[in-house]
Amino acid sequence: MDSSEAVTTHDSTVDDWTRALAESTGSPGGGAGTGVMLAIAASLTSMVAGYSEKEDDGGRVASIKERAQQLRREALKLADDDSTASRAFGAAFRLEPGPERDGAIRNASVEAAKASAVLGERAIDAIDDLAWLADKGNPALVADVVVAFGALRAAVAGARTNVSFDLGSLRSAGTSLEDVREQHPDLWANVERLTAALDRIDGLAARIDDRAAPTDSI
Repeated sequence: MDSSEAVTTHDSTVDDWTRALAESTGSPGGGAGTGVMLAIAASLTSMVAGYSEKEDDGGRVASIKERAQQLRREALKLADDDSTASRAFGAAFRLEPGPERDGAIRNASVEAAKASAVLGERAIDAIDDLAWLADKGNPALVADVVVAFGALRAAVAGARTNVSFDLGSLRSAGTSLEDVREQHPDLWANVERLTAALDRIDGLAARIDDRAAPTDSI
């Protein structure tokens, strides 16, 4: 693939996409990687659900699988959206110092934070279904559940860090963190929700670790 072409999760091979991620361009970058991690978590959730369907589950597993498949598609789109936001973010910081640069940084930082916040909310929404599978899904797939939790944690951690960092970047345009919190309360609260989600995922993963890694008990 021509290095000048923008790669996307839909039109590129895994090899091409990760090669682009390895370059020092920032697009795709960590935020896009967060979206891909969420897609991996969703894919594994769908797989485990497919192995867990029972006639007497009231359709719960089928619903989980459908939501996971939809999330996989959305997460990849969000990854590509983040790549677009990253390009605008980088362009703003390359402008000459002055009012135009400050305004561009403010706009790009807020838009980047919003993109990561949406991704983070989708990741939070995915926790309940994976938690259900951890307790009631096919026990032979518990290792896959743990891997899914790991990918989901990476997505939540990535979204939290990116929202927080992007909000912090507003200081480059002369805004204090106190003002940022007052001007963007929803984004600020998103960071707090994502922090709580990390603790929940850690607790859920620890609860099934003895089943996933029985050799640790010897």
